[in-house]
Amino acid sequence: MTIKVRALIVDDEELGRVNLRYALKDYPGWQVMAECASTAAARDVLDQQHIDVIFLDIQMPRETGLTLARSLSEQAEPPLVIFITAYNTHAIEAFELHALDYLLKPFDDTRLEQALERAAAMLTQRQQASYAQALKTYAEVEDEAKTSAPAYWQQLSVRSIGRIECIQLADVLWIEAAGNYMQLHLAQRHVLHRVSLSQLEKHLDPAHFLRVHRSAIVRCDQLTQLEVLGDGVYQLVLASQEKIPVSERYVTEVRRRMHAGLRPA
Repeated sequence: MTIKVRALIVDDEELGRVNLRYALKDYPGWQVMAECASTAAARDVLDQQHIDVIFLDIQMPRETGLTLARSLSEQAEPPLVIFITAYNTHAIEAFELHALDYLLKPFDDTRLEQALERAAAMLTQRQQASYAQALKTYAEVEDEAKTSAPAYWQQLSVRSIGRIECIQLADVLWIEAAGNYMQLHLAQRHVLHRVSLSQLEKHLDPAHFLRVHRSAIVRCDQLTQLEVLGDGVYQLVLASQEKIPVSERYVTEVRRRMHAGLRPA
């Protein structure tokens, strides 16, 4: 059965609204309920109609799309948001890190279909509650990024089929690069997230996380033993008994953390 999705397009550029409306005509389950040139007009529509998915332009005059997204995140089960943006490296990285969907102007059919499929899967499984937390975290982080001292992250939003899960970084033992993904190692399971290790590292508190290899970051309270396997070859044993290679360039800092009593309590 084809899911019926009620959509709202919010973009101050008329051409952008028209192009998206015509593109959605190829998807019979999607119905455009309204088109708005401002967030103020979008709020009026949201007050009067039930909307499942909002296509939301980030950069708009007066009030930005981010401001609207922030207010939506306060709802228990907000509409899903597919952000629309011109090419911007920071914006794209932020969406990917927080498992949020986006379309680049001009978007292609493949990327649009992927975003629609993800939204439909989340609606089918009724995952708006977990989505609200991911959206709220994204808005908070973007607000902090505008200050001189952004805070390190405490949680990470991870997308799986039809859902978004919020992982507390305090529960992560170590993080491993896995191709285009990274793998979060928790006590009882592993979780894949489609972002690079370097992308995430910038947001981790260095007092609690330490890079030990180009493919591994560990939580400092997991450091238990450093083994020398050969000339310039090292291996770290974690409290979980997992063994991780250590690059020679990181050995000095690993030893400093282990021997100088600098691990967090």
